[in-house]
Amino acid sequence: MKPRPHSSRLRDALGSLSARLLLAFLLPTLLFLVVAGASVYALARASLEDELGSSLSALAAATASQVSGERMLTIEPGDDVSGTRTWRNLVRLLDGVRTASGVRRVYAVDAKGLVRTDVGGNLPVGAEVPELARDRLELTRVFAGERAASQVLFTGSDGLLYKTGYAPVVQDGQVVGAIGVEGSAAFFGPLRRLWRTFVMASGVALVALALIAVLTARGLARPLRRLMDSALRIGRGDLTTPVPPEPTREIGVLARELEVMRGALESRDRQLKLMLAGVAHEVRNPLGGIALFSGLLQEDLRAGAHADAGSHVDRIQREVTYLQRIVEDFLAFAREQPLARSPLEAPDLVSSACEMLSVDASSKGITLDVDAAPAHLEADGSLLTAALVNLVKNAVQAAPPGSHVRVRGQPRDGAYAIDVQDHGPGIPESERERIFEPFFTTREQGTGLGLPLARKIVRAHGGELALRSTPGDTVFTLTLPCLPAAAGEAPGARR
Repeated sequence: MKPRPHSSRLRDALGSLSARLLLAFLLPTLLFLVVAGASVYALARASLEDELGSSLSALAAATASQVSGERMLTIEPGDDVSGTRTWRNLVRLLDGVRTASGVRRVYAVDAKGLVRTDVGGNLPVGAEVPELARDRLELTRVFAGERAASQVLFTGSDGLLYKTGYAPVVQDGQVVGAIGVEGSAAFFGPLRRLWRTFVMASGVALVALALIAVLTARGLARPLRRLMDSALRIGRGDLTTPVPPEPTREIGVLARELEVMRGALESRDRQLKLMLAGVAHEVRNPLGGIALFSGLLQEDLRAGAHADAGSHVDRIQREVTYLQRIVEDFLAFAREQPLARSPLEAPDLVSSACEMLSVDASSKGITLDVDAAPAHLEADGSLLTAALVNLVKNAVQAAPPGSHVRVRGQPRDGAYAIDVQDHGPGIPESERERIFEPFFTTREQGTGLGLPLARKIVRAHGGELALRSTPGDTVFTLTLPCLPAAAGEAPGARR
């Protein structure tokens, strides 16, 4: 099975981003709208139902207070047909309440639930009211002397929803019947319309959010696509094409960091190529010498000329030693050595490095002038000593016989600066730009790794190595961060 190309994986990743953004925008909003809308609708409906039931039961109680229980019980089946005065009076009362309040039906029943008068429902006297069976629990409370309303809405023959309020009819302290008032739940029409409006508005909001999510995903996808293209180019080995800046803040940070990484990789790649070319060049010379003198040695041994064999062996050993030094310098420069930091006194660092070069300096008649002010450092002593030894060694080699090499250390601008000064011919301006390049050297038998390795060590400590050179005055300045405790100490001298 062939691996999928990078472009296909890129499209899949960006498509997945769009889908995730779409879900992130829509899913929480949809859940919120459903839960909030349903909760508000249910709360509004319950509140309106309670209010309607309370109003209907209050109207029933007001009507029941005007009904004489004794006269109501005198109404018998057939009175509605003959139209007795008692029945007509009760009908007139209930019809007035119905007309004034706008309810659909008002009726009076006895304690057995039989109709005594029904205005709006048109049930005959003595008939049973079917709705009473539905509201048995509410009627139990009513016949106990309380007001009540039906707990559920019911649908009338006109398709509308209704609710019934009940109140007891009391005669001489006893409940002898009940008044029922049926009212329409007309508020459900506007409530339903409000719900439909809410659903439509929610749909519009979801569509708008979906559009925003798509546009946002596209807005993110374009810079991300450019960023991923740059990353893929770097992965394929193209370290020369810069990563374009991005206007988006977060992606812009990623682009800048990726550009920094590309620059570092390009610099390291260029440095590695220079190192490999330098190693090949430097190794070729001693290998040629070894091959030459080993051939001469072989010829002398065959000819029996043992007197010259020793000198050939010495030359071979010197070339091997030089080759070994090239390898060691190369490994020291290429290896990423972790720093073993520990407290270090600056005068001890300067004096130990100069002591190692005292014999070489004396052999050339050069005097080492050392002046180091006290300061506390946090550093890898062995690596820093090696870097400083390299600077002092170069100064000793460049200084004319009988002159001075000055090594001074002092606090400067919140850091600790060590100046290594010689009075040699100086470094030409054309060579100053390349003096810290690996394998650049003007000396025979020089590897050109001393100064680059010294700068690498110093920068690893958070410091810097700089050069200032004129004919007769060359100064290498090694600057290191020092601990705050060194700020209050007075400078002193060590020789």
